[in-house]
Amino acid sequence: MKRVCIIPCGAKKIWDVDPEAGSQPANHVYLSPLHQRTKSYAQTFFSDWMILSAKHGFLKADDIIHENYDVAFGTPRAKQITQEELSQQFHQKNLFAYDELVVLGGKKYRKVIDPLLQPHQKANYPLAPYKGIGYMLQALHQAVESKVELPPHI
Repeated sequence: MKRVCIIPCGAKKIWDVDPEAGSQPANHVYLSPLHQRTKSYAQTFFSDWMILSAKHGFLKADDIIHENYDVAFGTPRAKQITQEELSQQFHQKNLFAYDELVVLGGKKYRKVIDPLLQPHQKANYPLAPYKGIGYMLQALHQAVESKVELPPHI
């Protein structure tokens, strides 16, 4: 079974720390604790992973981000990526080639990902049972330390 891990971006970005950082690969942009932990998890258990940004959509680690932004899923903003644009990216970036998408985000990601799934695909939300970011951070840390993936949650 071919799997990909989708991780959240995060509000804290490199330009918040270094305003002169200039354009950066997505892999270096996001600094929030949840992003760092989900990235560590993705790199531990998956050969393929992507970042999901409410502004830029699906990002590979080497995709370039040119400037700071403040856009989140579930908040009404004009600059948020549209479902149609996400659907185009889903095909352009070959996400339909995966049987399972393991999404390390909360409830708002389900509304974004589920409509994109093709009939042969399923999405797994292993962080869904955790109430609060502290518990998510702890679960991700334990999984990486013990080298045991979080149980699936459909």
